[in-house]
Amino acid sequence: MKKTVRDIDVKGKKVIVRCDFNVPLNGSGEITDDIRITSALPTINYLIEQGAKVILMSHLGRPDGEANMKYTLKPVADRLSELTGKKIVFISVPEVVNEEVAKAADALQDGDVMLLENVRFRKEETKNGANFSKELADLAEIFVNDAFGTAHRAHSSTAGIADHLPAVSGFLIEKEVKFLGNAVENPERPFVAIMGGAKVSDKILVIESLLSKVDTLIVGGGMMFTFLKAKGFEIGKSILEADKVDLAADLLKKAEEKGVKLLLPIDTKAAKEFNNDAETAEFDCDQLPAEWMGLDIGPKTIALFQDEIKKAKTVVWNGPMGVFEMSNFAKGTISIAEAMAESDAVTVIGGGDSAAAVEQFGLADKMTHISTGGGASLEFLEGKELPGIAVLENK
Repeated sequence: MKKTVRDIDVKGKKVIVRCDFNVPLNGSGEITDDIRITSALPTINYLIEQGAKVILMSHLGRPDGEANMKYTLKPVADRLSELTGKKIVFISVPEVVNEEVAKAADALQDGDVMLLENVRFRKEETKNGANFSKELADLAEIFVNDAFGTAHRAHSSTAGIADHLPAVSGFLIEKEVKFLGNAVENPERPFVAIMGGAKVSDKILVIESLLSKVDTLIVGGGMMFTFLKAKGFEIGKSILEADKVDLAADLLKKAEEKGVKLLLPIDTKAAKEFNNDAETAEFDCDQLPAEWMGLDIGPKTIALFQDEIKKAKTVVWNGPMGVFEMSNFAKGTISIAEAMAESDAVTVIGGGDSAAAVEQFGLADKMTHISTGGGASLEFLEGKELPGIAVLENK
């Protein structure tokens, strides 16, 4: 177990907190979804209430180590001010930390909050540059990591800074580790994992890891066609990772050897072209004509998968069942989300597109936990130790 902000005295201390404020912005630079900001509020508000001097930092977008004002954190500072009811000290300088910023940090009173400019304005950030880590550390006395979405990256603001300061987790990372950890290491059974998305290659290590833990593994999304090809099925013009067919066959064999039920789709909703307005038809997976491409799971598969979810006590889901961005091919993904929302099981959504889908369908509040990190949650489910969590002090 890692220490959290509850385990240390923060009163009167300068506490630097790595958050994940990588929020989507529209063309006018306005935030279109602030869930990443609101997710950090429990930690921020706790530190304010405890009388800490709070210094927040985050990245936004990919400025590639340059001070590109398209990616300034100013909109985040404004939104934080609204949400906390406090004036947020924000000094936008291309070097992120300079003498002016250091003086502002020193001038903070108990309960004050400041936000640094985008840490990725510095090219050293993503290289975990020791000098930048030290500059950040010199602003504070305690480091709190609450950015689960970047915990799988060893950057200056997520890992390097912990070489210089006592390091603990915020409440968001604590929650992520609790739900993802319990789901994988100590699940209530039957334990069902659902893997979707376009590519097997993105999920190989997760699938291999989960085969030792789950009772049932459900495979949908574009990656299903690589598995179906491995079974000798005609897949038409559907997406295929030809170099991963043997691997898919190997995973099918491993599942059988381990006594894991691996469920593949039995029918698909298909079109002749990759277009929402294209002519559609449903085919059993062993009868897909050569000129068609599968773009969603079909109704028989939906029923099969929903039935399996109903029996589960723990469900982890990562990756959509079809091209859910197109309304004609969203039904599979919606149906999985609805089945999980209606389930009495512990339901964990592993970030990324699945989290976006659940939000989009208005079902987020029906899930036990929605992870804030796509890549981080996948690596966690693989059983990897995440650098941004490994550096935190143990209890």
